[in-house]
Amino acid sequence: MSVTRRNPVHAVIYLVLGFFALALIFYLLGAPLIAAWEVIVYAGAIMVLFLFIIMILQLAPQDLPAAAGYGRWLPALLLGGTIAACSVLLIMTDPLASSRLPSFYAAPRAFGQALFCHYALAVEAASLQLLFAAVGAWYIGRPDSRKGSK
Repeated sequence: MSVTRRNPVHAVIYLVLGFFALALIFYLLGAPLIAAWEVIVYAGAIMVLFLFIIMILQLAPQDLPAAAGYGRWLPALLLGGTIAACSVLLIMTDPLASSRLPSFYAAPRAFGQALFCHYALAVEAASLQLLFAAVGAWYIGRPDSRKGSK
């Protein structure tokens, strides 16, 4: 739905719903910490930043003529069919039903140690990207001093 919406705010809201669905899948697969991070980082911080940028740039839906016929819905139908096929495949295989928790299950403490010890550089790179995005949004959205601010 986020791909087919013309209003960018509606598209972002549907994308947030998609992130919540992905977090639910992570939770059902036995990764509650990843699910929480999915909601906090993606559905929370990044999508709020996207909405902030959309509001600053005042992006309005353009008056484009509607695409003819079924061609408009073909990508959504292909994506939906792929997701449905993958879901059925996951349900049919059900790797967790035959054994207890898998050995790759990470407790929050082990996950934190791995994240901030082994992958500290990647975490810092991601935080710098978020900082640059915030500064870029501020720079683009600042009032133009040459025209005189209100």
